[in-house]
Amino acid sequence: MAFSTGDVRHLLNVPAAKMSAYSEDPQHFMAWLSAHGRPVGEADFVPRVWYGDYLSDVLADAARRAPWARLRRVRARAADLTRLGHRCQVVLETGDRLIADTVILAIGHLGVNLGWAPEELRTSPALIADPWQPDALTAVPADGDVLLVGTGLTMVDAYLVVQRPGRVVHAVSRHGELPRSHRTALLPAMEAPEFSVATPSLAELREVMRSHMAKAKARYGDWRPAVDSIRPITQRLWAGLDDADRAEFAALDARAWDALRHRVPPASASVIADARQAGVLRTHRGRVLSAHPNGVGLAVTLSTGETVSVGAVVNCTGPCDRPADSPDPFIGRLLERGLARPGALGIGFEAAGDGRVLPRSGSSLSIWTLGALRKGALWESTAIPEIRDQAAALARCLFRESRTAARPVDPYGLPLSTTAAAAAAWCRAINAVRRVQAHAVEALAEAIEADPDFALGHAAMALLGHEWDLPVDRTDCLRRSVEAVRFRGDARERSFVHMVRSRLTGPVASGDRELRRHIAAHPRDCLAVSIALPTIAFSGLSQPVEAAWQLVDELTPAYGDDWWFLGIRAFSRQEQERWAEAESLASRALDGDPAAGHAAHARTHVCYETGAHESGLQWLDGWIAAHGSAANFRAHYSWHAALHELALDDLAAARDRFATQLSPAAVTGARALIDSVSLLWRLRLLDAWPGDLPVAPLLETVDECVFDRPTTPFAALHAIVGMAAAADIAGLERLRHYLDRQPQPVFRDVLATLCAGFAAVAAARPRDGIRPLTDVLPHLRQLGGSVAQQEVVVETLLYALTAAGEARLARELLAERLRRRESPLDRRRLATLS
Repeated sequence: MAFSTGDVRHLLNVPAAKMSAYSEDPQHFMAWLSAHGRPVGEADFVPRVWYGDYLSDVLADAARRAPWARLRRVRARAADLTRLGHRCQVVLETGDRLIADTVILAIGHLGVNLGWAPEELRTSPALIADPWQPDALTAVPADGDVLLVGTGLTMVDAYLVVQRPGRVVHAVSRHGELPRSHRTALLPAMEAPEFSVATPSLAELREVMRSHMAKAKARYGDWRPAVDSIRPITQRLWAGLDDADRAEFAALDARAWDALRHRVPPASASVIADARQAGVLRTHRGRVLSAHPNGVGLAVTLSTGETVSVGAVVNCTGPCDRPADSPDPFIGRLLERGLARPGALGIGFEAAGDGRVLPRSGSSLSIWTLGALRKGALWESTAIPEIRDQAAALARCLFRESRTAARPVDPYGLPLSTTAAAAAAWCRAINAVRRVQAHAVEALAEAIEADPDFALGHAAMALLGHEWDLPVDRTDCLRRSVEAVRFRGDARERSFVHMVRSRLTGPVASGDRELRRHIAAHPRDCLAVSIALPTIAFSGLSQPVEAAWQLVDELTPAYGDDWWFLGIRAFSRQEQERWAEAESLASRALDGDPAAGHAAHARTHVCYETGAHESGLQWLDGWIAAHGSAANFRAHYSWHAALHELALDDLAAARDRFATQLSPAAVTGARALIDSVSLLWRLRLLDAWPGDLPVAPLLETVDECVFDRPTTPFAALHAIVGMAAAADIAGLERLRHYLDRQPQPVFRDVLATLCAGFAAVAAARPRDGIRPLTDVLPHLRQLGGSVAQQEVVVETLLYALTAAGEARLARELLAERLRRRESPLDRRRLATLS
């Protein structure tokens, strides 16, 4: 109804860039505007009539793209819904009947709410009960003042229509709150607030949001990013409140929150502000007590004691949201027949998490709903982002239930243009990647063998060969994927192949850009998402870590409580040092799948960084025993276990761990350098390895180019560690010259300096290493990887300080780390230095 207006002064209350009908294609509305000669900026607020036209085109286009389905539109009012066997029968006011397997209640809202109006006003012709009925506001007399009851978004729209020169418009509501304005430019995205528990009470919600808004004001000079940041988790927070807290929020907080949350465009806000300043819009805080004809219209008495003389009263209180109060007979019949029951606080209908309407009792018909009718359970359920996601999820759910599904699908319901056998192998490969388990490439090979024209199989093989540096003919795989997708592949599959081609054959920036574009259009393509995020398995996009965190938050609605993505979120949260939230997410993921590798990795980091070494080691050893044999990066989990042993000052256990799980017989290639060699270097720094370090057999398995021409800061860091462990002073000098010539500042300014520091320590000149190692400490984050991996630099500096007799500086470094994380090893070293 909001988009049925023909008045161009009625603007969207959300910037155009956020109004795509498809969450997987955020630019869809912007592209439509441009194609229709209406190019606008992402922060612009466009007429709602344009959006109505857009939705009409979206529906027409969907009908054109689905020739196997028929869209039949019936213009009539539904009067009743009854059971006909196991099917639904919708009775229309015309007497006609529609028989359906499934009914979706997409009715928007439950009619107008006139509970505020005294009886004499409800029967008055001067009352405009529903301002959104076609041409309803044309009934407002040309002369005389007007009273708008309600001061929210509907009031703003009504004022824009009824304002006239010489007219005073009154607006009254119990709270007198006007909606706040949007800013003229898009504001930065802010992280969501962190709560002490997963389901905070209303009291904690209030306190945390006050603090979060203060943080936003201090950081951005504006409270709006804080309010917007909570939107992705509003439904979870609402679900966690008990009935008493929900009722208290609805009574005491909802109006003020809505004023902050549901804002008006700057242009509309400016009109309202100017009108109030000029005195032609007057707001009142109170209720309508009575209304009586006075010859020129109505004399309306307010609870403030004022009486206003107006020619019309417009109901701007918004729609009814309680089925029991709805004036719509159809809603009453649903309740009477027990086919539906009111939701929380009597708002909307009670529905399952997927939108299925729950009956009062007995077996349910296939009745579903979305949008405003789910507000009782979700609270945030009336805006386009929520409605479009619910619609898409409902469509996927019904599609899965359909007996006519034409193609096999992946673990996230994305169709696959291949045979059932190849699809099954593909799903095994994807699940191996999701669990961080071995044999993903072998499963891809099975998929390709089952269907030699499976475009996604060839493209994924090329991509994993590139990302994991495997002996795969990437050129041939890419060529075959490009050829195959021309003849068999949908838009997503074509996009995936194009993205892989760009990443393998073009500049890094171009490959990253195409990967971002593909994910924006297809957020549930979990293999693409895996590649984009820095994790134990992939290095991720070339971007600041904050951008990766933001991408995780943006993708969260697409995955919900999926165990794989919960593990991804857990790792992101631990990087933000939000330990409690990271542990909670990891636990939920491991409950969903005990073999979830990303969740296990996140938990190991949480245990290590919070000093829970004994319990963390016990859990990790159990997980390795149960699931480690299938892990694709078992060496890294073993490295984490060894870090716990070092922190516990059990150096012998760390040596044994190397011998059994990290030796050359068990680990080769990049992991040998990143995990095994770095552990040996730490053992040497702690004087815990007798004799020469056995690094040569490990380094022989690493590609020489990693040492000669490392392409990432993370690779360069471990090349430095590897050469230092091998006491290759000449190699470190060659690497330093290479790093000095690179265009990226991090190579020249950080890694070249780091190279000099490690070379000094490796050459038994610890005092010479102190200055360069100290200089790089503020810049460790630029090296990539985790804090635990970056700490090899801190360990090397501690060794240099101690060996050079700089006990005071070493004590300060140890004390600072102990304030952050408990460690018996660091306690002993600190005591020794004292």
